[in-house]
Amino acid sequence: MSNTQKTAQKSLLIDGWEVVIGIEIHTQLNTKTKIFSGSSTTFGQDPNTQASLVDLAMPGVLPVLNKEVVDLAIRFGLGIDAYIDQASIFARKNYFYPDSPKGYQISQMDNPIVGLGHIDIQLEDGTVKRIGVTRAHLEEDAGKSIHDQFEGMSGIDLNRAGTPLLEIVSEPDMRSVEEAVAYIKAIHTLVRWLGISDGNMAEGSFRCDCNVSLRRPGNEFGTRCELKNLNSFRFIEQAINVEIERQMDILEDGGKIDQETRLFDPVKMETRSMRSKEEANDYRYFPDPDLLPVLISDAQIEAARSLLPELPAARRERFVADFAVTEYDAHVLTLTREMADFYEAVVAASGGAAQGKVAANWVMGEFSGALNKASLDLAESPVSAEQLGGMIARIIDNTISGKIAKQVFGFMWEEGKSADAIISEKGLKQETDTGAIEAIIKDVLAANEKMVEEFKAGKEKAFNGLVGQVMKASKGKANPAQVNELMKNLIG
Repeated sequence: MSNTQKTAQKSLLIDGWEVVIGIEIHTQLNTKTKIFSGSSTTFGQDPNTQASLVDLAMPGVLPVLNKEVVDLAIRFGLGIDAYIDQASIFARKNYFYPDSPKGYQISQMDNPIVGLGHIDIQLEDGTVKRIGVTRAHLEEDAGKSIHDQFEGMSGIDLNRAGTPLLEIVSEPDMRSVEEAVAYIKAIHTLVRWLGISDGNMAEGSFRCDCNVSLRRPGNEFGTRCELKNLNSFRFIEQAINVEIERQMDILEDGGKIDQETRLFDPVKMETRSMRSKEEANDYRYFPDPDLLPVLISDAQIEAARSLLPELPAARRERFVADFAVTEYDAHVLTLTREMADFYEAVVAASGGAAQGKVAANWVMGEFSGALNKASLDLAESPVSAEQLGGMIARIIDNTISGKIAKQVFGFMWEEGKSADAIISEKGLKQETDTGAIEAIIKDVLAANEKMVEEFKAGKEKAFNGLVGQVMKASKGKANPAQVNELMKNLIG
């Protein structure tokens, strides 16, 4: 944790109630095949074309663990500085849902592969809070029930059955909606950063269950309700706020909270009961008799460690130290690993670390704005990091002004050419010849004698107006710093 950051210690109360939130995140792991079979995990295929006999638990078939799944789980554990259990086991979690073909789920109860760890979150006011991660365990996904395509019936698509999941369980350390959303975003960033998941919430690759309860400060934890299968940051924020209000109304009327699983309806802006919340013993866990214990060697852990990239928190600290950007800048620039890499390439092409702040302003400002306006991903940008850095270098060496740079960038975006080519072709080079600028200034002063007198009388706005006239006469090409200095000398 950076020494320049504050640690959040304040207690957040709502009408005298303390909110307690814990999060369970299911993230689909980036493997080409399922956790216990060779079936494909490709998204969007025709229903029930990617469910093998193993996925369906047909008689006579046996699951075989996908080694890559274990390696990805280890990588995550190292990313949150967690304990890695070198002897973990799989269990059968027994329950029946229509989209669960086995009647049980292969998961981990005792000895999860990833034990206690933590992740630091940054809040809007700059404070940093450490959130504990209780465990992260491997399990298989269920299928999908489809309710809107058949009148009076539901369809079952088992393509997703057996897809590898890592369930990440937090400590109940969050005390506000802001903290909960910040934690989920931090985990979302990390799993994508580590390359273990694409984190696509729309496709169900990253889903959250939020456990919410209320208590009076200093009291025991209240009864929690689980908000199930939230798959957007906006829905997560809305659902928790709605549930807090619901529980508060019940408790202040002297009622009692029932422990249950609830679903969020974003149209009606309400949560509704789905089922009573099961405890671990309701699932009748027992070790899966078809799967051996997972034994992880020191060499396997070290191999995973060697593949770890520089983590987001470390990169943020380096950006602040090396490139003189603010902590806010560093946070925005490391929201994705791709953006952080792009930014560093821009810095290198613009002239090095000394241009870090200018590069950050362009990446977060004009460049990101153009991406958003065009609805493009970073990889689809028509302007490369090297091209953007090259344009910034032309600002630094006074070939173009900051104002002209916006024109240059616009042409680069449209035509895909380098800044140097655009400047040459469009005649956008900044005028730095003192004699030429002086000639323009003299013409402006002669045509605006009243403004000159107003400036001499102490009206600073009149001077700014004269500068504006010079810039207009030079078509924006005069060096603004030279204009200011030369005009003051000529006015006397």
